[in-house]
Amino acid sequence: MQGMAATEQLAERIRHVLDGRWEETRQRVRQEIDPAAFAPPTELLDLETHRQRTLEAILELTRTDFARDGLTPEQGGTGRHGASVTAFEMLGHADLSIFVKAGVQFGLFGGAIANLGTERHHREFLPGMIDGSLLGCFAMTETGHGSDVQALLTTATYDAATDEIVAHTPDLRARKDYIGNAARDARMAAVFAQLIVDGEDHGVHCVLVPIRDEQGRPMPGVTIEDCGAKMGLRGVDNGRLTFDQVRVPRANLLDRYGSIDDEGRYHSPIESRGRRFFTMLGTLVRGRISVAGGAGAATRTALTLAITYGLHRTQFESGDGEGEVTILDYRAHQRKLLVPLASSYALMLAQNALVERMHEVASGQDTSEHAQRELEARAAGIKAVTTRHATDTIQTCREACGGAGYLSANRFDDLKADTDVFTTFEGDNTVLLQLVAKGLLTQYKDAFHELDTRGAFFFGARQVTESVIERTIGGSLIQRLISGAPGRDADDALGDRGGQLSLFEDRESHLLETAAMRLRRAGEEGADSFAIFNDAQPHLLETARAHVDRVVLEAFVTAIDGCEDADARAVLDLVCDLYVFSTIEANRAWFLEHGRLNHAQAKGVIARVDELCAQLRPHAQTLIDAFAIPNAWRDTELLEFLGETSG
Repeated sequence: MQGMAATEQLAERIRHVLDGRWEETRQRVRQEIDPAAFAPPTELLDLETHRQRTLEAILELTRTDFARDGLTPEQGGTGRHGASVTAFEMLGHADLSIFVKAGVQFGLFGGAIANLGTERHHREFLPGMIDGSLLGCFAMTETGHGSDVQALLTTATYDAATDEIVAHTPDLRARKDYIGNAARDARMAAVFAQLIVDGEDHGVHCVLVPIRDEQGRPMPGVTIEDCGAKMGLRGVDNGRLTFDQVRVPRANLLDRYGSIDDEGRYHSPIESRGRRFFTMLGTLVRGRISVAGGAGAATRTALTLAITYGLHRTQFESGDGEGEVTILDYRAHQRKLLVPLASSYALMLAQNALVERMHEVASGQDTSEHAQRELEARAAGIKAVTTRHATDTIQTCREACGGAGYLSANRFDDLKADTDVFTTFEGDNTVLLQLVAKGLLTQYKDAFHELDTRGAFFFGARQVTESVIERTIGGSLIQRLISGAPGRDADDALGDRGGQLSLFEDRESHLLETAAMRLRRAGEEGADSFAIFNDAQPHLLETARAHVDRVVLEAFVTAIDGCEDADARAVLDLVCDLYVFSTIEANRAWFLEHGRLNHAQAKGVIARVDELCAQLRPHAQTLIDAFAIPNAWRDTELLEFLGETSG
């Protein structure tokens, strides 16, 4: 019993590190939200029943402060932006339909009003958004355009004669598609459309368009279709919207970045159409961050279930007369689960750092354009990597539980189906990684200034790369560790934290330099810029992944440095090592091909992953307990294997 108490205490100390800055918010969600109301359904519900259940949970959320936390005090909120995103992340452990519908109502619909509107919009619409009396949706994606938002076809034309804005769907490609909340519950849509004033197209803006009356009937000119059943997220009512010359008051234009005055003239504080567009979309980055958080939470739930099973399920005799072997004692099973567990730890701590950065920007602590760009790029990269990790890991967890994993009662089917679309919405992952790479290249070009001569290019490449690769997380700590690292050929180079950081940074630097060299030709006269870019796409994606790997490692190292408990720190160090060596192992070919590892080091990486799995095996229960997922949200048949350890 004494050993069990010590283990529980260690899990609690690790939980403190994982919970991060908004630990109090995570604890409130664990303790204050009715677990039963937010837990996944225990049986397959028909669409209508599941949607109604989800709506009731959303209305229950309106009785908390979590929605208000995402708004400034001037908007009727608390200004605790990081707390708001963290609370919704926690819902990712529960019914993911609730997580997504809450994100649409409070994050996307509410976020559009809060970030793109002005004081009169905040006063008129935000109270209803907060208390659930005004249910809304976020109508951006079209049947013909998803990632390419600038090319949306829906129009919003200002009619000076009536002082109205006319929303219109010119053809089927312009139909708003896959819109959450639209099929059943939303009364108003935040519609993204090309704003046309006096015959001039001013680019994409957002207009609030009522789509249902108080009786739930479609408004005149609005056609609403139900997308019907989906692979997952059965509780979210995705729909399609079509507008036939639908008129709304001029005041319904969310006009923080573009307005129409009383004389019918367009004004914007941002002259450049392109810059205005990216500024508007940049204010909505919170949704992308929230998706990454929810994906991470769902993955941790899957790992908790699968590792719990592995700790108690036995298979085959050991041969020493001691009985059957617990399956988590098999090295292959350890690799199957403990390696993604280490990545989940790393990504959770990177998510915490990202949310902190978002809070700083949203609360006005850093309002620079550079800070906004850096936040957008990091959010894009973390979202892409975390959602990919979720898809892969949840499948692995299902397989690790054998036939039990295939039973609906054990949640893997819902976790798989509900998170599958996370790789697509709030930005397709491939597009997001391209965005990350393009951002790095833009910084590279800006830092270099002169790319005219080949000699100057090669001479300055390293210095330029170093200026682009900013250590935004734990800067001085990371620099100190790298400066104190042994040389690349030293025996302990890979075991040294500074050496690991240096290796990750070097990979990113090389990929960025060579990508810049490949794309330099696109600016030459007569060059086929599209073909050059297209050929370089795999290189760009690899550059972005290397960037995210480096950022994630820096976040992990910084979090460990802030851990004051020696025992917790020792375990976290092992988890961090497993993340590092498994990442190197996955990219071993690159490190070998580019001379960053010799053959002996490359072979040693495989052995080191095995060793770390063995070292972490005794801590497996502690590591999943540290996630502190409420029992009601992991209440499956697999818990029968817990026995006296269930608590």
